[in-house]
Amino acid sequence: MSKKGKLLIVGFGPGHFEHITARAKEAIQESDLIIGYKTYVNLIKGLLTDQEIVSTGMTEEVSRAQEAVRQAESGRKVAVISSGDAGVYGMAGLVYEVLMEKGWKEETGVGIEIIPGISAINSCASLLGAPIMHDACTISLSDHLTPWDLIAKRLDAAGQADFVIALYNPKSGRRTRQIVEAQRILLQYRSPETPVGLVKSAYRERQNVILTNLENMLNHDIGMLTTVIIGNSTTKVYDGKMITPRGYQRKYTLDSAVQPLKPSQRLKREAEPWALEQDPNLLKRKSIPTAPEQPQKSGTPENLFAKQEPGSEKPSSLDIAMEALSMVDGTAALQMAPDYIQQPIESIFELAVKPGVANKKFTPEQMITLAEVVGEKGTMEYSPNHQIVLRIPTAEPDEITKKLQSVGFLLAPVGEVLSVKACDFCDGEKYEAIPYAEKIEEKLGGLPLPKKLNIGINGCGMACYQAVMEDIGIVFRKGKFDLFLGAKPVGRTGHAGQLVAEGIEPDQIVDLVTRIVEEYKENAHPNERLFKYFRRVKEIAGFKYKDITPKIKIEPAPCGD
Repeated sequence: MSKKGKLLIVGFGPGHFEHITARAKEAIQESDLIIGYKTYVNLIKGLLTDQEIVSTGMTEEVSRAQEAVRQAESGRKVAVISSGDAGVYGMAGLVYEVLMEKGWKEETGVGIEIIPGISAINSCASLLGAPIMHDACTISLSDHLTPWDLIAKRLDAAGQADFVIALYNPKSGRRTRQIVEAQRILLQYRSPETPVGLVKSAYRERQNVILTNLENMLNHDIGMLTTVIIGNSTTKVYDGKMITPRGYQRKYTLDSAVQPLKPSQRLKREAEPWALEQDPNLLKRKSIPTAPEQPQKSGTPENLFAKQEPGSEKPSSLDIAMEALSMVDGTAALQMAPDYIQQPIESIFELAVKPGVANKKFTPEQMITLAEVVGEKGTMEYSPNHQIVLRIPTAEPDEITKKLQSVGFLLAPVGEVLSVKACDFCDGEKYEAIPYAEKIEEKLGGLPLPKKLNIGINGCGMACYQAVMEDIGIVFRKGKFDLFLGAKPVGRTGHAGQLVAEGIEPDQIVDLVTRIVEEYKENAHPNERLFKYFRRVKEIAGFKYKDITPKIKIEPAPCGD
């Protein structure tokens, strides 16, 4: 019986060892493999012993989650690390999504443990004073996965509701307008003097804390490592500390040693005039029946809606609600429920389309359909992979795919997937290789992989579509196929793929390419390009690696380091 692996999804807090929980330290040290963003791995180096490390770039979250699940399924204990709390803009949800896609069940699948950590809203608030003592919310300003219109709605709602707001991912090198828009929205509801705290790298070596206000916050440096905490209408600054009162001043006299009311007295309605049940409008709501004046039936509790005698105590709002429910059956109670509107929640639907494998011609109907589904809010971008990449804010992705497929588009996912790039086979005149290109597209196109992989296919020895410069290059020549592996298409040490086989029979090429791709998918590290994998393992599907990298001396860049 194979050993059952386990996933440990670890939130290690702001980054300082003193703020990592004991369980998080144990989980990191007991793991066989650590997977995380490079910066996060560096923050926990002092806890590492002999664990294997897999670190990737900032945008490689999906590949990290997939690799973690794959390693756990092989029987290993895997720690997936996140700063802050793994369940707050961290890796916990993404790992569960990967498991869900694979049909995981808790009873029979790999084990999983979510280990909580201190989120940025908590760590940054502690450095500012006590800014989140009252109701607060977190909003990420990154519109990479969430449409900006939806983020703007959340900012507007939070502003109206007077929440203290913690902004995550407020700004990056390429995203600069979001924080400006956030300020504009909130200034509609809050004073320009509203206190704002900017905390960068909380509890790390480069920690920086700035106390400013809503009007002037953009005059300071804000980046991806900054958390922005914006106070509500009651937030104050005292002696350099940002403090949001909880409301105790209403109940207690803070500057008095002896409280004027005893605890039992403070619970009385007359001592709390701000309580909801004092609102006379509550009794006028359509969901509460008119007070009956008929005599009480025997065997039933006292009717709380009966006419009150002068000087008698009024029923509380809770009593009224309970009495209302006791007077109706389930159907009537359902009818009395307040109406609400469920807003469609949009997300960014990202996909690639092309008219065909060999066909490069768009029809007018296809172009019209593209314009319709993208609309004013979406974007279209032609890519080097002979595809148009669509990014569309929508709550109905299935409707979009149906419309695109109905006009003959081939659809593919975007990201770390396999893409097939074929020439136009001289407008189909050199047609012999087209069926094999279409079979490869049908079988492998869109396959999730550790890193994006391109298969280039040329229909003759001219290779004018540069198949030899792709990860896998296939060239049809004299009725058979030549195969190239491991090109490095970009960079100062770029090179074509290695010619590993000539004269491959057409009926063998699809299965051979499938074996290569499956071997790469199974054994490559996250974010490892095919040429790097080929160089590391030295053999793929029986083909030996030969070092064909140009031996050139790399001069230092003019700017220095």
